[in-house]
Amino acid sequence: MKLKDFHKSKFTALIILGFLFCAVALLIVASIIFIIGTDRIVINTVSMQPTLFPGDYVIVNKLAYLSNYSPQRGEVIFFKYPFNPVAVPYIKRIIGLPGDQVHIADGKVFINGQLLLEPWLKVSTTRGGDWSVPSGQLFVMGDNRNNSSDSRSWGFVPYANIIGRAEVIYLPPQHWAVLH
Repeated sequence: MKLKDFHKSKFTALIILGFLFCAVALLIVASIIFIIGTDRIVINTVSMQPTLFPGDYVIVNKLAYLSNYSPQRGEVIFFKYPFNPVAVPYIKRIIGLPGDQVHIADGKVFINGQLLLEPWLKVSTTRGGDWSVPSGQLFVMGDNRNNSSDSRSWGFVPYANIIGRAEVIYLPPQHWAVLH
């Protein structure tokens, strides 16, 4: 083997080793962020059907609201129950944002006088009412409106109670879905 060929193969080996080192380091960093920045939860109630069913496994992004990104209407959030933060956390859909006027009548939800389009619903609600969402809080409801304990019953969810945003149903395979 010529000296030139030896140096060329050594250089190629170093490039490959450098690439592999970077790939492994990136995989380790991504795994740490995934482990620290997410929760994996199991749905135990029917309150979010037809979106989430008992036995569904969901990945919750705990980093979603740590930056300047604010919760948005329609997102599914995992949060501490306002009246007992140490109880089993709840999962519901954001309906009203701070400053919103929520009006529910005849099975329809209105936000600030505008009909809220809710393609995720199969059945409309039988409970109505009016709510003004305070600053720093959210109005949430389950997708299974007639079988859900939510803001209509116990009030608003403070931002501080949000654990994270539900991102993906990953089990069972037939329920795989992105939630926002």
